Amino acid sequence: MFARIYQPAKTAMQSGRANTKSWRLDFDAETARRIDPLMGWTSAEDMTASQVCLTFATSEEAVAYAEKHAIAYRLENPRKSESQPKAYADNFSFKRRLPWTH
Repeated sequence: MFARIYQPAKTAMQSGRANTKSWRLDFDAETARRIDPLMGWTSAEDMTASQVCLTFATSEEAVAYAEKHAIAYRLENPRKSESQPKAYADNFSFKRRLPWTH
């Protein structure tokens, strides 16, 4: 089994950073998914990849868990996005650059 340890990104439906501080350990699929010829559904023989997801407070806890249980893992560091503080008054500033004036 091979695991991926990462910090999940916020969903498209979120505007804030809630529920993005935790770390997740997901298992990669060992076998490829296959299409059932009768129903056309996609299925897999390995259910740990699609159903097991562990959540940890820090990356060190997730790494310690993986090493304790002899799970090969890949640690992905999160990319930090820098948000610039904006004010509503900036929309009416005289120094504002308009998109149609280059």
